[in-house]
Amino acid sequence: MQTLPWLTILIVVPLVAAVVLWLVAPLRAWARPIGLGVSLAVLVGAVVMASGFDVADAAAQQFTEVHPWIPALGVTYALGVNGLGLVMVLLSAFLVPVVLLSSWRDPDGGTRPREADPAVQVRRQAGYVALVLALEAMMIAVFAARDLFLFYVLFEAMLVPVYFLIGAYGGPRRRYAAVKFLLYSLVGGLLMLAAVVALYVQGPGGSEGFLIDNLTGLDLSTGVERWLFLGFFVAFAIKAPMFPVHTWLPDAAQQATPGTSTLLVGVLDKVGTFGMIALCLPLFPDASRWAAPVIVVLALVSIIYGGLVAIGQNDLMRLVAYTSVSHFGFIVLGIFVFTQTATTGSALYMLAHGLSTAALFLIGGMLTTRGRTQDIGAYGGMQRVTPILAGTFLVAGLASVALPGLSGFVPEFLVLVGSYARSVPAGVVATAGVIIAALYILLAYQRLFTGPVQDRLSSIPDLGGRERWVVAPLVAAMLALGLYPAPALDVLTPVAEQTVAAVGVEDPTAQGVAAALAPGAVVVPASLALDVPTSPDVLVGADEGSAR
Repeated sequence: MQTLPWLTILIVVPLVAAVVLWLVAPLRAWARPIGLGVSLAVLVGAVVMASGFDVADAAAQQFTEVHPWIPALGVTYALGVNGLGLVMVLLSAFLVPVVLLSSWRDPDGGTRPREADPAVQVRRQAGYVALVLALEAMMIAVFAARDLFLFYVLFEAMLVPVYFLIGAYGGPRRRYAAVKFLLYSLVGGLLMLAAVVALYVQGPGGSEGFLIDNLTGLDLSTGVERWLFLGFFVAFAIKAPMFPVHTWLPDAAQQATPGTSTLLVGVLDKVGTFGMIALCLPLFPDASRWAAPVIVVLALVSIIYGGLVAIGQNDLMRLVAYTSVSHFGFIVLGIFVFTQTATTGSALYMLAHGLSTAALFLIGGMLTTRGRTQDIGAYGGMQRVTPILAGTFLVAGLASVALPGLSGFVPEFLVLVGSYARSVPAGVVATAGVIIAALYILLAYQRLFTGPVQDRLSSIPDLGGRERWVVAPLVAAMLALGLYPAPALDVLTPVAEQTVAAVGVEDPTAQGVAAALAPGAVVVPASLALDVPTSPDVLVGADEGSAR
């Protein structure tokens, strides 16, 4: 099965469909069924491909393809996925048909009045579907790219469909939000481009000079490695998004349609944390250790800041956006504490967050389409009027705050356990973020769905049949991942082991969670010790192996 070019097929099919919908005018009237059918075919293909994935060798790149592209520049068309790449490809393929189904009647997602002219409606719907399919092709490609130049091209190319999805289909300030998103992303992309070129110069060159495998393990000077690391990391931090380069996200989420926000936060932003695991750590292990203390502090700030600001939001979509800033803080924390347990948790967190955030954006969009406003204060008592909508929103919110039995619990638990094993203060601060998360979700639910019902909302309908088909797969996926995460962990754990080994830091969780949390067994290498007080019984200086 691995002899078939599965990844190329998954990329080409939605891309060709997008081009056809743009160019062939008679097909635009059928854009919705065509788009949904193509996205479902891609999902089926991704599942069939995954069935041939060798779990026993999950850390290795599989379904690989390497073809010359621009040999004179050392650029190849190289694809392949390990366990993490496979999970992200599956997440992309899963969310696209859900998004297309959610926007079946209105590509604007209720952000603007519908066009009165049917021909304009058809053209806008076809354009929306084509942009989503093009974006799907790029998302799958970027998670599969094994050539650094190809990765960069896809990293930048994804900005185009997202820019038009926000700028053409968003709310009243859509152009401002689209330009802000584009400028932030371009700044990060330019920094990464400089680092990509500089890394190529340091590498072996030749017709395959940009292959990631050929650029791993280079003997770089300390200064060069640190500058190159920063070029990649800043680009990924903007994409993630991390504090303090996160400010584009709330504006984009507020102005974009719920479907666009779902793909933007649920999948595209994961390119940032994916790049940290797949590129930053293996390409620049020494610089990763050097930068880890500052990055861990920024991740902790993101956790607390994102949660506190979310509590104070009156706009529902901005609230969900700020919760994501907090969640990405957890993911980055798990990556840069350099433990197998936390890295596995971060990788699983990327999947879990994609599901719960997609549900929050889409269900929130269903509510705001009915109420014609995203202002939380304009609602109240909706659980009496729309009990199914209220119940599904609560399930998504509880998954987001890591309720046991739902998708967020296992990854967040793993990140916290791995963080405690490396630094008790970091673990304590991150745990405070869990408490804040419960507040921003439960308070939002109270304001939206409890209390007296406003007269203007007393007769709005509950979720219809199509909307239930949108929500049901997301709820089922959150339950499945929460109750039985073993299949995902089986493919992600070997990747985490390989990543931590590449950084070259002793892993205090290597002997298991119980050993890592045993009294006196918390290890903090001197290079990672945070500049905060630690308890006397915490072991530090793993290089010396002594207790303080």
